[in-house]
Amino acid sequence: MAQIKGTVSDVNGKPLPFVNIFEENTYNGTTTNDLGKFELNIKTPGTHKIIFQYLGYKTVKEVIELNKTAVVIDVMMQEENITLNEVVINPKDNPANEIIRNAIRNKKENSEKTARYKSDFYSRGIIRLKDAPKTIMGQKFDFFDEILDSTRSGIVYLSETVSRITFQKPDKMKEVIVASKVSGKDNGFSFNNAASVNFDFYENYLPFEVNVVSPIADNAFNYYKYKFEGSFFTENRQQINKIKVIPRRDTEPAMEGYIYIVDDSYSIYAIDLSIKGNQMQTPVIDNLTLKQSFSYNSNNKIWVKNTQTLDFVAGMLSIKVNGRFTYVYSNFEFEKEFAKRTFTNEILSFEENANKKDDVFWNTIRPVPLTQEEATDYVKKDILQTKKKSQQYLDSIDAKHNKFKPMSILSGYSYKNSFKKWSLNYDGPLFLPSFNTVQGWRIDAGLSYFKRDEEQKSYTSIGTRFTYGFSEDKVRGVFNYAHKFNNTNNSLLTINVGSSVSQFNSNNPISSLVNTVGSLFFKNNYMKLYEKNFVSAFFGREVVNGFYMNAAVEYAERKPLYNTTDYTIIKSNDLYSSNNPLAPENETSAAITKHNLVKTNIALRFNFGQKYLSRPDGKFNIPNDDYPTLTLGYEKTFAATEKQYEYDLLSSRLNYEVTLGNKGFMQMNCKVGKFFNAESISFADYKHFNGNQTHIAQSESYTNVFNLLPYYTASTNDSYFESHLEHNDKGYLMNKLPLLKYLQAQLVLGFHNLAIPERKPYQEFTIGLDNLGFGKYRLLRIDYVRAYQNGYRGDGVIFGLKFLNVFE
Repeated sequence: MAQIKGTVSDVNGKPLPFVNIFEENTYNGTTTNDLGKFELNIKTPGTHKIIFQYLGYKTVKEVIELNKTAVVIDVMMQEENITLNEVVINPKDNPANEIIRNAIRNKKENSEKTARYKSDFYSRGIIRLKDAPKTIMGQKFDFFDEILDSTRSGIVYLSETVSRITFQKPDKMKEVIVASKVSGKDNGFSFNNAASVNFDFYENYLPFEVNVVSPIADNAFNYYKYKFEGSFFTENRQQINKIKVIPRRDTEPAMEGYIYIVDDSYSIYAIDLSIKGNQMQTPVIDNLTLKQSFSYNSNNKIWVKNTQTLDFVAGMLSIKVNGRFTYVYSNFEFEKEFAKRTFTNEILSFEENANKKDDVFWNTIRPVPLTQEEATDYVKKDILQTKKKSQQYLDSIDAKHNKFKPMSILSGYSYKNSFKKWSLNYDGPLFLPSFNTVQGWRIDAGLSYFKRDEEQKSYTSIGTRFTYGFSEDKVRGVFNYAHKFNNTNNSLLTINVGSSVSQFNSNNPISSLVNTVGSLFFKNNYMKLYEKNFVSAFFGREVVNGFYMNAAVEYAERKPLYNTTDYTIIKSNDLYSSNNPLAPENETSAAITKHNLVKTNIALRFNFGQKYLSRPDGKFNIPNDDYPTLTLGYEKTFAATEKQYEYDLLSSRLNYEVTLGNKGFMQMNCKVGKFFNAESISFADYKHFNGNQTHIAQSESYTNVFNLLPYYTASTNDSYFESHLEHNDKGYLMNKLPLLKYLQAQLVLGFHNLAIPERKPYQEFTIGLDNLGFGKYRLLRIDYVRAYQNGYRGDGVIFGLKFLNVFE
């Protein structure tokens, strides 16, 4: 194997990055790095014609005689003369529009030419931190101090992968990682892969946070205006049309820049397009630029993408980062069809020792040479990693971290042994105190031991937590043990023993924070509690890909609880409701009587069509949007204090989420269940539905909650059916409305239905705005809800405060 290497620059000697370089009429190519340097490996000696292609510059062809030694050449490129010869610009007959229409008409044929192929794939990702602050919101920001320079700037991430991919449009992929390297990590397992960067402009949409509309999508004229900038000719006399792409509205998921279209075939020659983060619902990103270059093979007359770069600038909380991901496709083999078993649910795997390749291997196979900055980063971080893994270094860091302060008694304390991968953690009583009418002010304190295994990606956790209610004047405690066996099938065992105060609805529909505020300031008492003294065990794992099984058993003694306080911060003559959800006005009655029982349940979950990545550090599952998730459950109780508390419950759940092009996504959640022999069971075992009487919501979506339903009025020990449907337009409609489009909000429509025996169906219709906030902070949502049950029942407004999840 021989090698051609050198530098590409303009006539003034300025290096040109991302120059497309390939061997004529082959699919062997590369690109220049940020400093204009390149390396191209040639398998056979002899005479070779090398093409240098760069947007805005004339194509250069170099004829090179190769033997087994490397040839060094420096190439100078001149700016392209883009002409408007014989083109009459007529506003009523925009030539750019006609070119784009022809590109749209021919895109199916052009796309089909590269519909099935095998190729080599190389990726490199680099992320830099710039002018990092020393503190953020009063807290030290020193995580990267050892790798930043005097301006607090530097590379925080650098990785490379080399793989072999087999691909069939639109989304069938098989990728084998041959080599992987991450700066500063000797495991070297990068997440760079071909499937995640498959941006195909022949498709209608590009898969970002929202689907971005391609400039040659079927509906492209609804989103773009076009301007003909001129044309030029390639070295083989093919005419290339340069079209400026202009979004019609700067709030929509549409890109801006240039698309280059080959005349006659109307194939894509190159892409140079940018998009702002708020346009693709990713406000943390300021700007993202995607460039692609295509090479032509006159033997089979196919234009194929051989290089791609993705550049971004992002920032939040005074942290500014920028990055570039470079991708090179080469050695294409086009297939008419693949064998039936070519593609499986495993879309990525690693060859053995893929992370152990030495510098000789990388210097031979790497198609884009490292810059001096990148090469230095590998060396520096390898040295730093060796230092950071040493016991002496880790002990010194722990000694600094493990210092005990008197205030730690109240706030908490953690003791680490980083070398042996374990920590001892203490949560002080000042950690999230709360209030409820049964316990009054409640404080928690906990002690836990945590040990992780880096090789197996497993962990063991042992801990205990005590709670004290001041009004109730009672201490309760729970011991817990958890062990995750591996990161492949995610086998998990947990054991819990102790005494706790539990909500009747085990889903805990009312958060401690919301209940505390509601009680102390509005004298609302929605959280209904009982005491549970118990021992329980749980085991779950993935049996085969997409099929999960969980099993649990619990022995419990349940006791009723009563209000012990009427304390409030805002004085009010109103009375708290009782702790009995069945009789909120009766302080002396309880929803349950003391009893014991054993409860067992088993759940089977099927993620149909689930794809996955097989990495040496575990299996990483990817849901298949084409199919729903089905869960089947069976619950049985026995050995109860009285026979009446024993029952059987069959249940099932269907979840489905589907993306609707650029019109947003829809979520569906349906549940159905049936109790048997349950006429006199404990209220604690009823099926309770997630209602909401606080008008505050915290979740991302509302497909598991009824927004206005009182918490326990519909609880049942019979059969039930509930369904939730929610559609988020991801800005599709909102981005087109005058003035409202500047909110950058998302329109959300919802429907909720609940049916139980001997009760009219309960229904809710909702309309709301999500993604509300300021600048890059989008953590608010507001919904108007209208409820019906045998006619109009009521309405209300729900305020979604997603940031509250931080405090739970």
